[in-house]
Amino acid sequence: MSMRERSRKVEGIILRRQRWGEADRLLTVFTREMGKVRVVAKGVRKTQSRKAGHLEPFMQTALMLAQGRDWWIVTQADTVNAFFTLRDDLQKTGLAAYVIELMDKFTYEDGPNPPLYRLVIETLQQLEAGDPLFVVAHFYELRLLDLMGFRPQLFNCVVCENEIQAVDQYFSALQGGVICPRCSHMSEDARRISMDALKYLRHFQRSNYKQTLAANPDEQIVNEVEGIMQWYLTFLLERKINSQAFLRDVQKKANGQ
Repeated sequence: MSMRERSRKVEGIILRRQRWGEADRLLTVFTREMGKVRVVAKGVRKTQSRKAGHLEPFMQTALMLAQGRDWWIVTQADTVNAFFTLRDDLQKTGLAAYVIELMDKFTYEDGPNPPLYRLVIETLQQLEAGDPLFVVAHFYELRLLDLMGFRPQLFNCVVCENEIQAVDQYFSALQGGVICPRCSHMSEDARRISMDALKYLRHFQRSNYKQTLAANPDEQIVNEVEGIMQWYLTFLLERKINSQAFLRDVQKKANGQ
């Protein structure tokens, strides 16, 4: 093995960490150059470790890796962006955790995906900048689905393929999109979606981020869009998204409920 293959310089987002041995941590990192990888950070649980402060969840970090017998070993770590302000606001913390969890659960250790890496970094930056949480969350969800090959059909009925008309429709997680009222009986999981909620989802899907910042729905539409997206994402993943419950609790407290 050449020296180039035995060491790698990468940049990544820390997704998860767990204790490993007496003083180490096993980290799951999504890197720009290699995609998702698991690496061992030796000695970072010791109080004198210099690397520990650069390896916290959802930090963007530059890493020097050396090839070990089973895992890549972190030999150097330097923070690129710690996103510290996200940790000072529970709603932002919850949404950042949600962004990272979705990325983690939709990806495998199957090579680099630079557009996805860029999407997550940009989403955390938008969140840190104080952009509307509704826009940040749902723009991210729909772009993630595009990149992962699960783009929902929002403009034509997934059954008859006719163009959707300006009336309330149905959404099917099983079929992967909108079903018109005439075809709704043909999908056992069809759930009603108002045209107003559908308009927002379509807007997020076809517009650039700057254009979506003008979105300002009322609370009823916010809840409807969130319900549809959480249902669809959970269906695709075939498991619950842990950060959703935390995010809902934080939002309820913020709204005085």
